[in-house]
Amino acid sequence: MQPLAASPVPSAQLVTYTHVIYALHALSILIGATSTVVIVWAFVAGLPSLIAIVMNYARRSDTFGTWLESHFRWQIRTFWFALLAFALASVASVPLLLSIVLIPLVWLGFAAIGVWVIYRVVRGWIHLREGRAMYV
Repeated sequence: MQPLAASPVPSAQLVTYTHVIYALHALSILIGATSTVVIVWAFVAGLPSLIAIVMNYARRSDTFGTWLESHFRWQIRTFWFALLAFALASVASVPLLLSIVLIPLVWLGFAAIGVWVIYRVVRGWIHLREGRAMYV
């Protein structure tokens, strides 16, 4: 049985690049939390997160085989799952908006997705700061 090869250590520049991506996602969350826009909408449609997802795909191949690969996967999945959840919640909210009584359920759904996005960005950024891979 052969020992497993150690995964390559990512460059300090690539680690900094990953921090910038988390910062851009966090900026989108901050914009959503401090404006009339819900967090999830600011996250999936805000310019900082759109720039971040392009950055993810642009340098994703540079992370293959390193512990940063899991962070890039985590960030990409967070973005696309948030977009999917937002789309599904938007479609599901149409009948709820017909009744004034059920409008709070719509906001509760979007708020829940926003909390999930915050959790994913915070957890990922903490793991990155500690130099740990993400569990994906």
